[in-house]
Order: sequence, then structure tokens, then C-alpha cells
Amino acid sequence: MSATRELMAGLRRALGEDAPLGRPPALEMIDPPPAKVFPAEPARRDGFAAEAARHTTALLGIGHVGTRYATDVVLQFQAELAVAHDAVARVLPDDWAAAHGLLALRSRVSDHHEFLLRPDLGRRLDEPSLQRLRAEARRDVDVQPIVADGLSAVACMGSGLELLGEFTRACEARGLTVGTPLCARFARVWLEDEIGQTVGAKVAAILLGERPGLGTGDGLSAYLVHDPRIGRTDGDRNMMSNIHPRGTPPAEAARKLALLASAMLEQRTSGVALDLSSLRGELGDVASRAHRAPQPRVRLVEIADEVTR
Repeated sequence: MSATRELMAGLRRALGEDAPLGRPPALEMIDPPPAKVFPAEPARRDGFAAEAARHTTALLGIGHVGTRYATDVVLQFQAELAVAHDAVARVLPDDWAAAHGLLALRSRVSDHHEFLLRPDLGRRLDEPSLQRLRAEARRDVDVQPIVADGLSAVACMGSGLELLGEFTRACEARGLTVGTPLCARFARVWLEDEIGQTVGAKVAAILLGERPGLGTGDGLSAYLVHDPRIGRTDGDRNMMSNIHPRGTPPAEAARKLALLASAMLEQRTSGVALDLSSLRGELGDVASRAHRAPQPRVRLVEIADEVTR
């Protein structure tokens, strides 16, 4: 035996703890835990939360399990967040525009990472695109539509073509001339200024993927500006957001956008100076400054009743 072991054995003898252990006493039986610890009562929503939830898509009155969210709430939140992340991370393929018969343009952004970090580069065309636009696009039109990826290539590839087609037909039905269908990659809103100025359009309309929210990665926004030129500000534009099947359907949005473009041409202005009061009956929420009814929240995850909340 080593010196260390001898030292430890002597210490145990001195302390009177070198005797072998006896059989431990039997443990007292305890009742099994309940299947659900929380909540003690069936989940219910108070009246205030239920009424408030009717006016917003925000998560209100979601309840809790002890100090944590309920399982279905956590799963729903994670699913909606995943939809938003996927929309922001998706990149419009290089050949998507040409495959759908659109004149392909690109901003000065080199890649998706730079696009997220440098909004300024997304507001101007790169030189090859500028030359292509000058050589191939129709000039001196009433309306120049542009479909673009923006912050959601998912929306562009989803409802983008439908909105572009419906908007073009709605403008032509009003007797307006429409420019060559364009698709801009890595585009920010103000890119419409340079495009519209280059082709001499009276109104430029960029239809691009909007910043995703929870569960709404497929939404488009439309920004229209009269007399587009570099240096225009947001105050010079009019916009419509939440264009998707659960918000404003593309066909309905296209009709209202064409009416908006007609008003710009008639009044020769846009943005805060544009008077839409006489068009409130046709434009509805677009011409009103009142709160708009929220879009319905669509649950992305459903769980069985027996799952612990």
C-alpha cells in the first residue's frame, strides 16, 4: 500500500469511520408528480387581451406556464421568426429575371452581405445595368414599373410577377403607357429614381419585397414617385405595404396603384403634396389617414391538446 493510502486509512480509523457500511434504511414511498403542474386551472384569456388582439397582429395575452411561455406560443414564435429569417437570407437567382422575360438590372451592391450593410449602394445601378437600361428599355412612358427583391426575394419570386402583370394591365386600361418590364436585384426603394430618370418616365413604381415581420416574409411594398430623379426623398413618394394574399391581394393592390399613378399624372406631383381626398371612395384605406384594419394572424404551428403547455 502506498504511503498516501496508509495515511488515509489511518485517518479513517482515528475518526472511527473505517467500519463497513450497513444496509441503508428503506426510502419512504412518495406520490408520483401530477401530469401538469401549471396551470392549476384551464387556460383562459381575459376580456381585455381578447379585445385588444382583434386590433393587431401582435402577440397579446399569450399567457404563461409558471415563469415561462406556453409551449404552443414558443413554437409559434419560433416558426414565424424562421419565416422572417428565411425571407431576409434568400437571394434572388441571377437568371430569375431573364427566365421570366424581364430586363435584368442590378444595383452597385456586390453580394447579399454588402446589400444588408450598405443601403446606399442599393440605390444606384451598376454601370453595365445602366448601359443596358439606356439601350433596351422603352423611353418617355407614363409609368415605369420595376419589380425588385428588396428585403424579401421570397416575396419578389412569389407575388412579384402577379403584381407587376396586374399593375401593367390596370395602367393600360386607364390609357397610360407602360415601360419595359424590369427586375432589379439587390435593390433599395430609391433605385426607382435613377431608373425613372434614365428612361424619362413620368411616374416610377418599384414593387419590392418589404422588410419581413413575424410570419409575413412574403409581403410586397409599392413605392410610386412622380417625376423620378436622383435626389428625391421619401416625402416625394406614396406607398402601399402588406401586399400579399393575407393582406391586400395583388389584383386589388394593382387597381389602386394604377389609380394612384393616374392621380399623380393629373396633378403633376406625388408624396405629401398629392391630394387624394376626391378618390377616397375608390382607394379606401390608401386615401385615408385613419388606422387600417390589421391583417389576420395565421398560425404556422398547431400542436395537439395533450402537449404540456
